[in-house]
Amino acid sequence: MLFLLIKLLFHTFIQIYITGMELENRIEAFVRLGKFLRQFDISDSNVNDNDRINTKYFKRFESAIRESNLYNPWFIEKFVRQSVTGIGRSLEKPKLQKWMEAYPELINTSKQPVTAGVVMAGNIPLVGFHDFLSVLISGNRFSGKLSLKDNILLPLIAEALQETDPGFRDLIHFTDHRLADFEVVIATGSDNTARYFDYYFSKHPNIIRKNRNSVAILDGSETKQELFLLGDDIFRYFGLGCRSVSKLYVPAGYDFNLFFNAIEPFSFIADHLKYANNYKYNRSILLMNQLSHKDNGFVLLKEDESIASPVGVLHYQYYNKSELLKPYLKDNRDNIQCIVSTNSNFNAIPPGKAQDPEVWDYADNRDTIAFLVANMPDNRFY
Repeated sequence: MLFLLIKLLFHTFIQIYITGMELENRIEAFVRLGKFLRQFDISDSNVNDNDRINTKYFKRFESAIRESNLYNPWFIEKFVRQSVTGIGRSLEKPKLQKWMEAYPELINTSKQPVTAGVVMAGNIPLVGFHDFLSVLISGNRFSGKLSLKDNILLPLIAEALQETDPGFRDLIHFTDHRLADFEVVIATGSDNTARYFDYYFSKHPNIIRKNRNSVAILDGSETKQELFLLGDDIFRYFGLGCRSVSKLYVPAGYDFNLFFNAIEPFSFIADHLKYANNYKYNRSILLMNQLSHKDNGFVLLKEDESIASPVGVLHYQYYNKSELLKPYLKDNRDNIQCIVSTNSNFNAIPPGKAQDPEVWDYADNRDTIAFLVANMPDNRFY
């Protein structure tokens, strides 16, 4: 009996040790991936070194980034580079270690991996990367169904990751068909597809995400630079992301001149055919219906209570006291992805940060890692 107890303790200790080392190895693999991805900030950037991943994948990535708009016209090169390098910056070692420290279960206990079926959206470049990262860094198997609108870059990133650590080769699978042989599900889509997901995946532990938008709260004290940074929160990815600011809350009597002057550098989006068509269409609707609005030549500002706004339109709403916004925002928390503001009275992020979340910033405030850990069975020795 004593011998069996000692054997049990020994195997448990070994399993804990190995699991901890495996997590560190996974972190290191993503750190190397992040270093690789940070190189693509400008077109035809130089290779930082001639290690194996650069030799095999640098030119392929450059080509994929430049040609992304051939597969999805919304994916212009500038925005694809911002997405790729933003992910690269999020994969710095101190950030990944800080993130994983919140989940001691992945270090101090033995967990059996599960297969996570992940259905990805395609509204902005690499929108599904965080789910890909969360599944793999937590030691699970990834089975992904890509959107046809964004099915080039993530498989290429997966190849590069497998190059950094061959241990990922048997853990990543993509499919063009329905997901099969999964134990948990993470699915992102529109409000309509979310209803289908709720029904189809109801028998599995799941995270189902729907449409959300982001808002900004201004108080009139913002500098021109802060408003310029807010412009990035509004216009990057043409406002198609859930973290894109689609509505402004402004104090009564707010002067929009400073805002319009600050966002002028983003006028380049009007050169994009699909964005320009949306902008012109919505301007025609407002003019025909004689609806009051503001127009700076590339974005329309319309006073509207709705949080979501059409492409080319930014909603705004006046307020008298910022304190009165808090209960309203709380009531609408299921429709808001994040709040941008310089006002410390709100649980907000500063201007310019909406489109570059940290790894611990979860979509819809659903902790993906905690969800995965909760559904990973304990590996017990008897």
